[in-house]
Amino acid sequence: MFPSINQLLQEGASVASAPCRVDFGGTLDIRSVHYPLRRYHPCTFNIAIGLRTRVVLLPCAMGEIRVESRGFKPAVFPSSGADLSHPQGLFAAIALFWGADGVLIRIDSASPPRSALGGSSAAAVAVMAAFCQLAERQGQKPYHPREIVRLAHAVEESVAGVPCGLQDQLAAAYGGVNLWIWQDGIRLPEYRRQVMIPVRRAVKLTRNMLLAYCGAPHESKAVNGTWIRQFLSGRFHGHWIKIIQLTRQFASAVAIGDVPSAVYLMRKEVDIRLEMTPEVLDPVGRQLVEASATCNCGARFTGAGAGGCLWAYGKEGDIERLRKKWQDILSDVPDGALLPVEIDVQGLHCTWLAHG
Repeated sequence: MFPSINQLLQEGASVASAPCRVDFGGTLDIRSVHYPLRRYHPCTFNIAIGLRTRVVLLPCAMGEIRVESRGFKPAVFPSSGADLSHPQGLFAAIALFWGADGVLIRIDSASPPRSALGGSSAAAVAVMAAFCQLAERQGQKPYHPREIVRLAHAVEESVAGVPCGLQDQLAAAYGGVNLWIWQDGIRLPEYRRQVMIPVRRAVKLTRNMLLAYCGAPHESKAVNGTWIRQFLSGRFHGHWIKIIQLTRQFASAVAIGDVPSAVYLMRKEVDIRLEMTPEVLDPVGRQLVEASATCNCGARFTGAGAGGCLWAYGKEGDIERLRKKWQDILSDVPDGALLPVEIDVQGLHCTWLAHG
């Protein structure tokens, strides 16, 4: 008879961490969009960044699942009848998936809450991985990152009650600079990974990037929901086909270091998104995008925009000029700030910390 999860946590802590991401071509990772566009080979580009989310599983009182996450009030869920619609309900749902009881889930994220960097999905991957590590200690075979990704995504989508994309979980699990090609998941795997920049070269990419938090949290369901409703009603299909083309071209330009082309492509993609949903950029975001154009850089919202973060791409000297302009803009924005940019090539990492 293997020990329960609570009993295992009396002996040590299960720890896992995973990175956030910036992206290009998001929403195409949602099946509602990429299935009908399959013949155009839909894809999403993302870069894992070193704003990691660290998760620790510890024991607590039986009958409870506790979630402590920076930026949110601590939450206590009964191990039977938990309210999974709660903002922290996703993590309770993962614990319940494993039949856990008497577990404290402690989450510490280096990214601002609801910053459109895929932080909640990175946390879900880390929480799922920490439980997978416990399952292994109970005698199960080790879980592969692709299995952890599928489990985390499945639970997140079931709790959200709406279609969810897969790019955030993949960036969290694998790290690096990748183009993800979306496939049917039946005859072919759900995705194909194309590494755009190898590990040894990825670090240099930071010289061409800038990342800013606009000071206001975003709500991904709002804009993503609009895009999906538009698409399902037959609107803007041509725009999405163009976004697929731009995404592939942008990934290739970044891979070969063709900065001027990548900047041009980033601007084109943002223009298309603004045509579909002007609210994808809030007032601060618009200022940051306009400033980037004066410095020969491109700038794009992360995730579904409407608050959260923007990232910029350009030549090293132009990025340094833009850094000063963005700092000036953000100095007047409460909570607005430039965030550190470091390419995360590690992806998911797990460890076991024995007590004593």
